[in-house]
Amino acid sequence: MFHQDVLTHILLHLPVRSLLRFKCVSKQWLSVISSPQFHHRRSRLASSGIILCQTTDLIHHISLARSNSDPPFTSLSFIDDSAGVKILQSSNGLLLCCSSLHKVGIRRSYYICNPSTKQVSTLPEADCESKTISGVYLAFDSSKSPHYQVVSVRSCSSPSSSNSYRIVTYSSETRAWRLSGSPFAAPDLVFDNGVLWNGAIHWISPTGDSLCFDIDQERLGILPSLPSTDKWSNRRLRYFGESGGHLHLIEVYGATQFHVFEMERDYSSWLPKYQVDIAAIVDAFPLMVWNYPNANDSVFYAFNLLLVKEDEEDLILLLQVPGEFLSYNLGNGTFKKLGPISTTTNIAFQIGCFHAYQFTETLASV
Repeated sequence: MFHQDVLTHILLHLPVRSLLRFKCVSKQWLSVISSPQFHHRRSRLASSGIILCQTTDLIHHISLARSNSDPPFTSLSFIDDSAGVKILQSSNGLLLCCSSLHKVGIRRSYYICNPSTKQVSTLPEADCESKTISGVYLAFDSSKSPHYQVVSVRSCSSPSSSNSYRIVTYSSETRAWRLSGSPFAAPDLVFDNGVLWNGAIHWISPTGDSLCFDIDQERLGILPSLPSTDKWSNRRLRYFGESGGHLHLIEVYGATQFHVFEMERDYSSWLPKYQVDIAAIVDAFPLMVWNYPNANDSVFYAFNLLLVKEDEEDLILLLQVPGEFLSYNLGNGTFKKLGPISTTTNIAFQIGCFHAYQFTETLASV
């Protein structure tokens, strides 16, 4: 029999698929792997990778670690949905998914799943007047609670009250939905780009309008405005996301130039973190240059900002350029290929068709 501390130390560094098999070794191993303390310690040690997806059958995994590892999953076929499913959000090892195809008059199904354990839970329909779903978001942090919450923004607009919304929340602890707060107006927001950070869901519009919803306090607020500038008249927000406990926003102000901002934890201001010019990447990948001779000889640079990820001391930007996926170190300006995406189609050359999510394996139940 292994000494308990030695066994725990070894098991903490194994992937989930191995831990699931090792539960059958002995009662001691089953007890260690199943304990909440083990789950909590493992969540603090687990390193995150990146999943890229375009369809249910096209899921790729990218690891920024120095050693390559097997992908935690390559398909969501364990979810029984004849329409197929797509990923909406990743939250500390759990995924929020929904039916890929939506028919008028038929309710779209939403799922919470753990692709590492292949567990899945279908969310029940919320019993409220507002049936039109404008956005759905998952909040899960195993270091704080074994339970997850789902936030759904519902449109309750009427001829006399346009752009009016309500929020309903679902708890895996109670397995029930409930109304949160009062109806509110948000005329310039689209609720399909919410970002979980600091215990709240955040939204921002292309014009800079914003809103945030504190899940525990059930309170709405707004984000501070971006720093004003006289360099350009029309602001172009190209990325909004969280990594390493920080909220980031990227604003493009030139053909190959952009600013990276980071939100202060007390919401006092957006801090300018990096001023970036990816002209060197354009030189290295000439397929990025798209010429439009019939539009005053305009030149367009084809790239997609997929993800910002903190990796040890560095801030890494994941980009898609025609035919390639790259990582760009915002600190020293270096970039590298992340390997070819194996596909029999020309999808890798289509800018904007891939979505990227951070993913960390977890043993959490759904």
